[in-house]
Amino acid sequence: MRQPSDPFSLCYNPRMGPVFTTLFLRNPRYPDQQFLEVEAMADTGAVHMCIPQHIAIQLRLEQYDQKEVTVADGSKRLVPYMGPIEIRFKNRVGLGGALVMGDQVLLGAIPMEDMDLVVSPKDRKIDVNPASPNVACSTVK
Repeated sequence: MRQPSDPFSLCYNPRMGPVFTTLFLRNPRYPDQQFLEVEAMADTGAVHMCIPQHIAIQLRLEQYDQKEVTVADGSKRLVPYMGPIEIRFKNRVGLGGALVMGDQVLLGAIPMEDMDLVVSPKDRKIDVNPASPNVACSTVK
């Protein structure tokens, strides 16, 4: 069997890249408010949900706190933490807060775990956990 000269090529998959999905967002304090349909990039390396300022304004979110975040270039910045925000994906619902930063919606690990969602790198899709298709499961030991 022929071995590649570059060991990196053993784990490189040219099909992998960003994973995007459609989410529906709403402020649960306003039950008559329509859901806002957004395209979100899923990032298992990110912890929180992040939303742009214009989405926070549309959802009429309140600032609860500020968090210091470290961004990809290693720099730190203080950003607003706002909520409450209701997140819907297929038959899953999440409720929490979001950091207000950037120019696109980012779905981090906390909301993905909360809704029991999985990332399929092969298909570049987000889906409900196939081990629990009807209801989100969580471990609380």
